[in-house]
Amino acid sequence: MTESIILTGANGSAAVHTVRYLLEQQPDKHLVLTVRDTSDSDVNTNLLRKVIAEYPGSKSTIRQLDLSSLAAVNSFAKTLAAEISRTELPPLKSIICNAFYWNLTKEKEKTSDGYEKTFQVNHIAHSALVLQLLSSFSPSGGRVVLFTSDAHWPGKNSLEKIPPAVPSDLDLLVKPPADDPENHMAKGFNRYAVSKLVILMWTYALNRHLEKDPTFAKITAVAINPGNMSDSRALRVNTPKMLQMMSKFFIQPMRPLLRLADPTMRTSSEAGIDVAKLAINEASPGSRGFFTLLKEDKSSPDSLDTNVQEAIWEKTLEWTGISNSNADIPA
Repeated sequence: MTESIILTGANGSAAVHTVRYLLEQQPDKHLVLTVRDTSDSDVNTNLLRKVIAEYPGSKSTIRQLDLSSLAAVNSFAKTLAAEISRTELPPLKSIICNAFYWNLTKEKEKTSDGYEKTFQVNHIAHSALVLQLLSSFSPSGGRVVLFTSDAHWPGKNSLEKIPPAVPSDLDLLVKPPADDPENHMAKGFNRYAVSKLVILMWTYALNRHLEKDPTFAKITAVAINPGNMSDSRALRVNTPKMLQMMSKFFIQPMRPLLRLADPTMRTSSEAGIDVAKLAINEASPGSRGFFTLLKEDKSSPDSLDTNVQEAIWEKTLEWTGISNSNADIPA
């Protein structure tokens, strides 16, 4: 059966390798590839176009999607759902929530929706996209792939200065207090790490709700820690010069040695291929939950608190403005 796969941030370091793998291994799939900038002036989008061009006749479209705008996300989801309903696109096989944002060099940023930008792009926007498109999945089911990180677990990432934790007042996630102007990297990385913790906890809640609802029980959700990618462009965007220099002159050339101490240290190509395998159920078919690389894993003790998971589930519905009046929400 012909099906569609959505990939956000499709011009990212790992994502272009996900695309290449899907084009090679699943040529019948329709790939809906979203990027923030579709113009010819974007070098990363042009690289994505070159990858697609290597597979003439592939069923791929590049579409603009700004995850810092919930209006844009809602419009995109409605358009896609309508195209699937009209059979202009086949039903969904997978949604891969790859896009992310961080800023380690300046004060926290606010989106047009009034939310802290890292948290909105990484969690809220992807949740809104997924929830509005669950009804567009194939009757045979499919998979939602979300992205977490070793940073969700206090003490596991070397960039951590402030341990990640979910505040008792969840609204502090979207409207945090002002930063210490001398501490932008520490606070910026903490916002990133907390967003990855929340994504993971929401994934656990999403799976419970999917499993309880016969309509959606064949859809599985996984949160993958794709590893520490030594060649990732993320290390050079919105990061201090020190980190950029470390990436270029230490992390990349020393990857083979660093990998001995950290088995998750690898290339974007390796990560992108693993993501593709999870998305199409080639890896761990039918499984749910947390993965480190392609191995089912146990996440941090804090992430396993079911009460907080459910609180995040409910609060996410509030933040996204999604309810049964505008989407089919699993029970």
